[in-house]
Amino acid sequence: MYTNIDTKTGVLALQDFITSNADHFPTSFPTELFLQILTTVMDNNIFTFVGTYWQQLSRTAMGAPAACAYATITFGNHENTKILPYFKSQLLYYKHYIDDLFGIWLPPERHKTSTWSSFKAELKNWGSLEWVIEELSLTTTFLYLNLQLTITTITTSAFQKPMNLYLYILPCSSHPPSCLTGLIPGELHRYFPQNKPTDFKNMLVKFIGRLLNRGHTINKLTTLLLQAASVLDQHTMPPTKKDESSTLYVHWTHHPKGLQRQDL
Repeated sequence: MYTNIDTKTGVLALQDFITSNADHFPTSFPTELFLQILTTVMDNNIFTFVGTYWQQLSRTAMGAPAACAYATITFGNHENTKILPYFKSQLLYYKHYIDDLFGIWLPPERHKTSTWSSFKAELKNWGSLEWVIEELSLTTTFLYLNLQLTITTITTSAFQKPMNLYLYILPCSSHPPSCLTGLIPGELHRYFPQNKPTDFKNMLVKFIGRLLNRGHTINKLTTLLLQAASVLDQHTMPPTKKDESSTLYVHWTHHPKGLQRQDL
């Protein structure tokens, strides 16, 4: 998304956003100075590669701290002024996460095809940004979820990319043991609400198999899996401490044969 937002379009969108929301900005906010600095940042992105220096000649400055908020706000302004007001009757649900859009479309009684075409055209009618739009369907994959829409519900299942190598931490790794003990409940807690019981069992079998392929033993995994399962049975994650005012955090470089956290 970033490399398809030209600076002129983006800066004009920010200017329009500030003007439209002037009531939410301090009266002393230096709009002109802000837009000048933003233009300078976007037009002067310098980066290095194998000992050479390069200048990005166009579009959003990649790697700049402002890039994410810049991209979200600029296209969000287009959504709020050109898309949502004109198609709110058809958009039962509409969410935008960086460069991914997901929505539930309600076809109008008349001009169903032309209204959908107009929506797609307006979505792309912003600078040089070109969205890849799926056609209307009752099933889709959004981020890491397969979704299926029925009359009354939306059912989900976890989506995993076919090219994912699942390079989980090796048993011989010098990572702290907490990395593995945190991975297992984290993955199970993610799979559990996303899938039906049968699909969850299949995901769990695949997950265990991938850990075994990385060299872990079933004996060690069983203890961690049972602990994670007990948490799932309670439908909650382990509670976090409320009062940390008396806690002192020490960052200590981990080594398997060195000083351990419990000793600290």
